[in-house]
Amino acid sequence: MALETLLIWLVVGAVAGWLAGLIVRGFGFGLVGNIVVGIVGAFIAGWLLPRLGVHIGAGIVGAIIHAMIGAIVLLLIIGLVRRR
Repeated sequence: MALETLLIWLVVGAVAGWLAGLIVRGFGFGLVGNIVVGIVGAFIAGWLLPRLGVHIGAGIVGAIIHAMIGAIVLLLIIGLVRRR
């Protein structure tokens, strides 16, 4: 994996995690946590959205929206698990 690819993943993950943290309030994990939530969210969205028939445009904005949707799903699941 090239250094540029890794940096793009980190930036997309950070932005998506930060946006998801703003939407789902009360689950801030800091910068590193937001990056992890955003990257894991991108994998979740990559698995979930095609099965639901949802296709988001390409490019960096599409990647951020894609990862943000997955990060929101991840934060909602974390919220449900924490309540129990």
